[in-house]
Amino acid sequence: MRASATGHYLRIRAIAGTHVVVLAWDFVVQPDIAALQGEHNLLGFAVYRQPFDAAGKPQTGDYLRGLKRFQDVDQALPRGTLVPTSAHPVQSFLWADYTVAAGDDYEYTVRPVFGTPNQPRLDEVLGVSVRIRCEPTLVPAGEGTQHEVYFNRGVIGSQAYAREFRNVAPDPDKPASEPMKWLSRGLYEALLAFIKRGARKGMGLRVAFYEFHYLPVAQALREAADEGDVQIVFDAASKYKAGNQATIEQANLSAFVHPRTVSTGIRHNKFIVLLEHGKPVSVWTGSTNISAGGIFGQSNVGHVVHDPDIAGHYLDYWTRLQRNLSVADLQGPNAQATPIPALPLKPGTYPLFSPRETKDTPQAEKTLQWYANLADSARQLVCFTAGFDIAKELQGVFRKQNDVLRYIVKDDALAATEDIGTDGDVIFASGGYLGKDNVLVNALRERDNPLNTNDYIHTKYLLVDPLGEQPTVVTGSANFSSASQTSNDENMLVIQGDTRVADIYFGEFMRLFDHHYARYLSAKYQKSPANTGNYLKEKAAQWLPAHLDPANYRSKRRRYFAG
Repeated sequence: MRASATGHYLRIRAIAGTHVVVLAWDFVVQPDIAALQGEHNLLGFAVYRQPFDAAGKPQTGDYLRGLKRFQDVDQALPRGTLVPTSAHPVQSFLWADYTVAAGDDYEYTVRPVFGTPNQPRLDEVLGVSVRIRCEPTLVPAGEGTQHEVYFNRGVIGSQAYAREFRNVAPDPDKPASEPMKWLSRGLYEALLAFIKRGARKGMGLRVAFYEFHYLPVAQALREAADEGDVQIVFDAASKYKAGNQATIEQANLSAFVHPRTVSTGIRHNKFIVLLEHGKPVSVWTGSTNISAGGIFGQSNVGHVVHDPDIAGHYLDYWTRLQRNLSVADLQGPNAQATPIPALPLKPGTYPLFSPRETKDTPQAEKTLQWYANLADSARQLVCFTAGFDIAKELQGVFRKQNDVLRYIVKDDALAATEDIGTDGDVIFASGGYLGKDNVLVNALRERDNPLNTNDYIHTKYLLVDPLGEQPTVVTGSANFSSASQTSNDENMLVIQGDTRVADIYFGEFMRLFDHHYARYLSAKYQKSPANTGNYLKEKAAQWLPAHLDPANYRSKRRRYFAG
């Protein structure tokens, strides 16, 4: 959901997903920085949140809090203390609230703060307010394609986990424990709920999994098989085959499985088709492997599509996998069943199944090139997650000199083979956590992720102009690599024109990007002698010019995000 408001001094836009609200604001009339001196020195902006109950009655509100503060104020506070934005304001035109609940109503007020760090002055007259409702997890039944989207937390190494759980080691054997529920953020529960839909007479599930070694999910499938018709294709050829087979045996699922033994590429799918009286009605897909690390550790998404046609495509694809067809025998049928849609895209949801092309496929007809062309069509904003390498086709988009903001969040630092150019409108962040030595002097020490070797970013999605009226979301299991198109079992969804889906993905992207960008900068400036602890600036002239400079990405972000 999106909402906007305009006051005398500021205008504001709110973009709400299920568990994230992104706020962006701008001046109604751009001020002269020279005028912001003395008592009119703009320290930043305070953000006030007013929640409402189900009946629309206002509840207790408060100023949102952050970690960053003025150097000479509140020094006696314990390390890790969050400080109110009314006293330590936001020196930006962007803020996100990660503590909202799906379906709930909130009103946000942004107020300028003038004066000095020791004597901040809130100006309520110049503030602007916007009210917004977070997207519900479940949408009312209706015609056409409907989507449910579930992102896990994906940030074991975080200030929130350190504050809430004192960095306790996550215990996958206790998925109902508070730390695990916090990490799941509804993803695990939604997966079990989807499986349970198939646990009735007349219902069925058709499953295709890569990593399949989290026993509680296997046990849920076994319980579903007692009532419904459950059949599972699983990877029986990779390094995960022994663990997969052990889980199957432990859950007594051997009578319901079909091993996929093709050794070329990897059998990388993670989807479940829901059947009703033998006919497909819905599909669960996304990036989440059935492992403790996939569900609770690294960042992942579960994406449900309620659409018989889309589910039917997945069922046909599952049948080809169940027959254990070779890569060569899958490429043609997959490409024919789910052709690359023409650009510009028409509104709708398009599945793309792999393997789908040969190494001899002309470059212009390759799916990766199509993704690059799609990203290159953006007018304002591209958001991209990379768990592994960035394909050369997409590198070409990032190297271009233009005014399109291109955000990249990646699990590891750029490799020697990855060249994303030097355009200042390309903003890169790689995963990490704050150890005992970091430049964020007020931060608590964070812990690593013990559940994964690929620690942080595992989602695979691309957003093209997500804040526009015709946003594009590409999401699924494929890592935007050549192998994902030529030899791997993969599935992707291209969703065009659905602002609800785009708002959810955009909010989650900004949550993860901001999280990793702070840690990326902390590591980058760790040895910088000029570092001053990453404190707030005392003068408007020290922080505001970059946000008003038309050539600076911060200025473009201010304009693009505020609308």
